[in-house]
Amino acid sequence: MSEAVTARPRFGNLVEYAEAWALGLFMVVACGFGVLLFHPASPVVAWLPAVLPRRVMMGLTMGLTAVGNIYSPWGRRSGAHMNPATTLTFLRLGKIARRDAAGYIAAQFVGGVTGVLLAAAVLGSWLSDPAVNFVVTIPGRWGWGPAFVAEGVMAFGLMLAVLQVISRPRIAGRAGLVAGALVALYIAVEDPVSGMSINPARTLGSAVPALQAPGLWIYFVAPPLGMLAAAGLFRTRLAPAADHCAKFHHDSAYRCIFCEHRASARR
Repeated sequence: MSEAVTARPRFGNLVEYAEAWALGLFMVVACGFGVLLFHPASPVVAWLPAVLPRRVMMGLTMGLTAVGNIYSPWGRRSGAHMNPATTLTFLRLGKIARRDAAGYIAAQFVGGVTGVLLAAAVLGSWLSDPAVNFVVTIPGRWGWGPAFVAEGVMAFGLMLAVLQVISRPRIAGRAGLVAGALVALYIAVEDPVSGMSINPARTLGSAVPALQAPGLWIYFVAPPLGMLAAAGLFRTRLAPAADHCAKFHHDSAYRCIFCEHRASARR
C-alpha cells in the first residue's frame, strides 16, 4: 500500500534526509576503500602493487555502493539522486518542484561534506596521507582542459543512459544497475584524467577537509552541463513525449514527490 499523501514542510523532509544519508554513506565507503586500496601501508598495496587493478576494485566497490543506495529503503524513498547535477537535470525536465530541488541539493552538499568529515574522524592520518588525500577529485597530469571534457562527457553518458532506461516501463527498474555499472567503469578507466567525480557535492565533500580545491569550478560546471545536454537531446530528439518519474528506482510502496509534482502540474 502506498504511503498516505500529507502536506510536507518546505525543508527537512524525509526525502532530503535520505539524500544526505545516501551521499554521506557513499563518501564514507569511498574514504574507507581509498585507504584500503591506496595507502602505502595497506596490505592490499603490497599484494597488488599495480594501480589499474586497484582502480578496478575501487570502481566495483563504488558502483555497488551506488546500486545499494538506489535500491535501499532510503533510495526508494528519495530517488537516490545523490548529485546536484542530477537534481538540476530533473528540474529542467519538469520532474521535480523547485523547492524540492533546492532541498535535495542542500542535503546532497551537507551529506557529502559530513560523510568525509566522519571518515576523517575515524581514519585520521590514514585518510590524509598524500596517497589517499581524502579521496579528492582533482585534474590529472593532462590538465584542466581534458578533465573538464571528461567530466562533461561522462555526465552526459550517465544521464542519457538513465533517461533511456527509466522512460521504458519494462526495464525502468534496471536504471540503478546501469548507473552503478557506469560509475564502476568510469572510476576504473577515467580516474587519472579528472579523479572521476561528475558530482559537485562529491567533490566538495573531499575538498573541504583536504583544504585543497584546484580546478573546483570544473566539477561545478562540467557535470551539470553534460547532464543538461543529455536531457536536451533526450527531450527534443529521442523521447519528446516520455512521461517518467525522477527516481532511479520507483517503488509504489513509497511516497513519490515526483509523481505528485507531475500530477499537480497537469491540473
